[in-house]
Amino acid sequence: MAYPLLKAPPSPLPPPVGEQRFRMSYEEFLAWSDEDTHAEWVNGEVMVFMPPVERHQAVAGFLYSLISLFTDWFDLGVVRFAPFEMRHLPGRSSREPDLLFLAREHLSRLTPERLEGPADLVVEIISPSSAFRDRVEKFAEYQEAGVPEYWTIDPRPTHQQATFYQCSAAGRYEEVGTDAAGRYHALVLPGFWLDPAWLWQEPLPNPTTMFLAPEAVQSLREAMSGKNPATPPE
Repeated sequence: MAYPLLKAPPSPLPPPVGEQRFRMSYEEFLAWSDEDTHAEWVNGEVMVFMPPVERHQAVAGFLYSLISLFTDWFDLGVVRFAPFEMRHLPGRSSREPDLLFLAREHLSRLTPERLEGPADLVVEIISPSSAFRDRVEKFAEYQEAGVPEYWTIDPRPTHQQATFYQCSAAGRYEEVGTDAAGRYHALVLPGFWLDPAWLWQEPLPNPTTMFLAPEAVQSLREAMSGKNPATPPE
């Protein structure tokens, strides 16, 4: 996949390693970028990212497959992965989350070009150059935009940390831990749970066969029976 760069950038800024940054308006950004461009626009600045490393892509692909299987099973909505624009703070910020889920009742926000508004769930896979951006900048933006659930996944061998945030009634993110069995239960995907230990396995588990595990089957039965209604809250 090609990651295009400006031939004559007007005002290059000193970026973190592996990124290039340029000043331009949002309208210029739209005219310049295309569907293969992996870049984000924030407050008049465009950040162009290098292609992600293999482990980043493997974890993102695993989560995409796992969440897609669940959402398709219950017709809950759609899942999209980068590069796909989420314009959550118009005029200020437009991001390309590694993974996002949009509930069925919010599909009107989806256009042929982008997501106009916040997703119901955003997942960011942390890399060395994105740690501050994902944990601080995007955390604040997604909270302000009203993204109900935000996950940060750090698969780096020396980190291996998954952090889950859910929006409180006051509109603030609160970190939510795992249960006694080490599983995280999603807010906007009732009945869906994730064992973070799966993310550090080598190779990663097969998402399809995981739905045949006894615990997963029981979770699905509960969701289908109405104990965990498969309809995300507003």
